Amino acid sequence: MADVWVLGSMNVDVVVRVPRHPSPGETLIGGDPALAFGGKGANQAVAAAVAGAHVRMIGVVGDDAEGTAYRARLAAFGVDVTGVRTVPGPTGRAFIAVSGDGENTIIVSPGANAAVGRQDLAALAGIAAGDVLLLQLEIGLDVVAAAARRAVEAGARVVLNIAPYAALPADALALATPVVANETEAELLRAAGGDPGELLITRGDRGSSWGVVTVPAEHADPVIDTTGAGDTYCGALAAALAAGGSREPAMRAAALAAARSVEHAGAQPEPVSE
Repeated sequence: MADVWVLGSMNVDVVVRVPRHPSPGETLIGGDPALAFGGKGANQAVAAAVAGAHVRMIGVVGDDAEGTAYRARLAAFGVDVTGVRTVPGPTGRAFIAVSGDGENTIIVSPGANAAVGRQDLAALAGIAAGDVLLLQLEIGLDVVAAAARRAVEAGARVVLNIAPYAALPADALALATPVVANETEAELLRAAGGDPGELLITRGDRGSSWGVVTVPAEHADPVIDTTGAGDTYCGALAAALAAGGSREPAMRAAALAAARSVEHAGAQPEPVSE
């Protein structure tokens, strides 16, 4: 099987449950803070590893305890963290308040993710024909575009999850096979005049489509937490494509993985102990 390379973000989430969201200037008493691991890059790397791919993660963490813990966590899933660089300062964090009705507010502090630069693309030196490079947009857009160009030059495939939505150079969009977007992101892409060569649109419980190929969503029971379902879809899709899958079977594998992901809390499952 070819490798899946993931260039992207790693965050430690701090989640606090509150009865309701405060008004400006108001102080509320919340529950105990819970720590969770997130960031679109790492979420997708874990999903690809769970799907059976050999995964190489490229990104940056801080020299704090959270950064050390994140490297260890990825390694526990079998992810190669050779390309994860450590810099002075904090690892990326997301501060999440979840109200009694399930609505959340999120403040993201990029931390070390902001340090991801072109120097980190040296870790792509071993990418080869048949490999898949999986990208998202929680790091510098110039780095994302440069990585896509380098991967295609090496004969690798690029899967670009255009989330959170931002405008990328037209040539970078054209290199992705496919660009993966939810319905909102796809509309923003169209409104901006973006024209990727291949576009895969995810529609939640209404399935997904890639060109003329459409697959239904898989049933999930119970639905506990939808956080990270889109990331799981992307990671499993990349794993299936790296294994040589064509559009429909890769999409079906991704849909099944996404359905299973909402049956547990958090964006990532827990690693299985040997």
